[in-house]
Amino acid sequence: MAWAQQARNDLLRIVRINEEIKAIVGVAFKINIMALNAIFLAKRAGTAARGFGVLSHELRVFSQDLRDSMVGLTRLIHACVSEVSHVLQDIRQTRLLHQAVESSRDRRLVEVLAERESRNAEHAQHLIVLRKQLKRALDDAFQLVELGGMLAKSAKIEAAYGQSFAASLAQVSGEFDGVVEEIRTSLEALRRSAFFTGR
Repeated sequence: MAWAQQARNDLLRIVRINEEIKAIVGVAFKINIMALNAIFLAKRAGTAARGFGVLSHELRVFSQDLRDSMVGLTRLIHACVSEVSHVLQDIRQTRLLHQAVESSRDRRLVEVLAERESRNAEHAQHLIVLRKQLKRALDDAFQLVELGGMLAKSAKIEAAYGQSFAASLAQVSGEFDGVVEEIRTSLEALRRSAFFTGR
């Protein structure tokens, strides 16, 4: 019963992780649009905002890389959901087989039960591997967002050199910084998910 409860908890946690990742994809799209607008603003500001324009372009690349990273995470999440579903199915079938073996003592049922328990162990092991892969992918995404944060902070510095456009550039760079920080906070929470600690 404890195993079944753990699997159900895992399923709920994976769904929550998936919802958060969907939200991050939406924010990545927002960064892409913001960066595109910032590039146009930097062009209007001219040579004084050239550095800001370069950083805005890099933030646009960052948003695309982040979106790709989230697609990879989504694939791993789907694999985890599938594996947890197998584990839950294994638990139900194994419980029924145990009951059948206890009531009939049929040798063939004992063999089927042993085979089922072997498959259960394979599914459980595969889930452990997927859990580690998902954790690693989240850690990689977090590192990517750390880079995005540095780009956003650098854009704030470059905005100061925008002469008459400095206030507009500072506002845009502040928005970048806020949005990237929002993603960083979300990913940090995901990395601490009980799905990875098993609690």
